[in-house]
Amino acid sequence: MPVNYREGAVIIINKPLGWTSFDVVHKVRNLIGKNPKIKVGHAGTLDPLATGVLIVCTGKETKNADKYQADEKEYTGTFSIGATTPCYDLEKLIDKWFPTEHITDEKIYAATNLFLGEIEQMPPIFSAKKIDGERAYELARKGKEAKLEARKITIKEFEIVSIRREEKLIKTDFRVVCSKGTYIRSLAFDFGYALNSGAYLENLCRTRSGNFRLENAISMDDFRQNLTVTTA
Repeated sequence: MPVNYREGAVIIINKPLGWTSFDVVHKVRNLIGKNPKIKVGHAGTLDPLATGVLIVCTGKETKNADKYQADEKEYTGTFSIGATTPCYDLEKLIDKWFPTEHITDEKIYAATNLFLGEIEQMPPIFSAKKIDGERAYELARKGKEAKLEARKITIKEFEIVSIRREEKLIKTDFRVVCSKGTYIRSLAFDFGYALNSGAYLENLCRTRSGNFRLENAISMDDFRQNLTVTTA
């Protein structure tokens, strides 16, 4: 049955690795038609190296984007303990190495308790947060100092799923349930610091945003192949 995208629709996309959230919005806009009167937006940015649930809204449904963005999120992924990168993930190369010999599995499990509940978190320097109208990552790329402020977030659940040791790094798979505005990259960095070491985010998947779950999301290829449109 054709979907009236001008009237309003919510599309749950499994964001591909390497795509920005805007890349997805741009592609959806082109696929449903280049009529500029049809609005398209997303409800909650995912970094290029993250995959998973991206809520795309069209037409009148874009008015509800803020409501969807405010919902609780769930993520799974991997922290690499023993090194850091400037952007806290693998978008940039490792810049520092740290010892890991003192870190036991028990310490890793225990460290999760330090982040449960309402905490203050500093956004990454390389983030989309605006400072005087300019994105923090734009300032960072220009070599300018980005003055960021910590903000309150809530970590509802923080579970270590598995731990494996590979050469200099300890790979730690995790699951996190958190509030809007949580930077999992910053959680990785802070988690490494709490272990008297360093850490970066190796991979990330948003498995849930509010009531929208990964198992109900569709790929960009499936969206294109199954597309039926009405703009009346």
